[in-house]
Amino acid sequence: MIQNILTGIKCTGTPHIGNYLGAIKPAIERADKDANSFYFMANYHALNQITDAKELQQSVKEIACTWLACGLDPKKTVFYRQSDIPEIFELATILSNFTAKGLLDRAHAYKAAVQDGRDVNMGLYNYPVLMAADIILFDTNFVPVGADQKQHIEIAADIVKAFNAIYGKVLVVPEPLIKKEVATIPGLDGRKMSKSYGNTISLFANEDELLKCIKRITTDSSAPTDPKPTDHLIFQLYRHFANCELENRIGWGEAKQKLFEVMNAALKPMRERYEQLMKTAELENIFEDGTKRAREVARTTLDRVRKAIGVI
Repeated sequence: MIQNILTGIKCTGTPHIGNYLGAIKPAIERADKDANSFYFMANYHALNQITDAKELQQSVKEIACTWLACGLDPKKTVFYRQSDIPEIFELATILSNFTAKGLLDRAHAYKAAVQDGRDVNMGLYNYPVLMAADIILFDTNFVPVGADQKQHIEIAADIVKAFNAIYGKVLVVPEPLIKKEVATIPGLDGRKMSKSYGNTISLFANEDELLKCIKRITTDSSAPTDPKPTDHLIFQLYRHFANCELENRIGWGEAKQKLFEVMNAALKPMRERYEQLMKTAELENIFEDGTKRAREVARTTLDRVRKAIGVI
């Protein structure tokens, strides 16, 4: 039996090399040929972080084009914007009636906000219900998540069980598909790669910018013939992009040049594809097709729920 796998994509932040190697590349490679794959841009979920309309619109476009440029195939997967599927929000309203307050009180994001003394709005508090609707609407069997996100899928499963206890086996109980430990790529200065540290390598930097970034990678004063630590960022990145090891008795300058060559060779076609997508209407055409395919599934599920609860 063909199963459904769903992946939500955050609409905040400009992707860098760390995001690509740690999240984007593994997710695209994981697309199962024996499953129906749904990938969506979670733009309504971004409203607790982005409140500037133009910034949100641009972020969605940049990140969607990034995933497509990196190899997401919209012919093999259903790729859509959350905001284009009105059935999600109707289902979220229905599901809220079967969601215990205790479930939401225990949600990690809500508890963290309360502990930090931050203001809590209903978007943050109800976040797990909207996420549950994202998942449940597409009869999702598995949701690939990190161990720290497992709770979201467990909450969605609890909501389904509460609904099904009343109306029968109407909805599919989703399960988390725990991802293997993702690659943790350090930044140019050895700390975690993060925009806040200013130590990232932009995924689509042009050749000159890419070379400048690589030259900024912190190294030691060891001689060219001295063995270098193979867990150093230069060796890690070379391993990822060349699929082989870099000789560790090498000068740092030469190592950086070799790294630039393999990274640029791998990133150039993605960079060109990204620039093409950003300049044309191709993305909107892809979303239009994805929305059509997604809503066919969404309407079927929602009609089943409406019939069960007695509104049709």
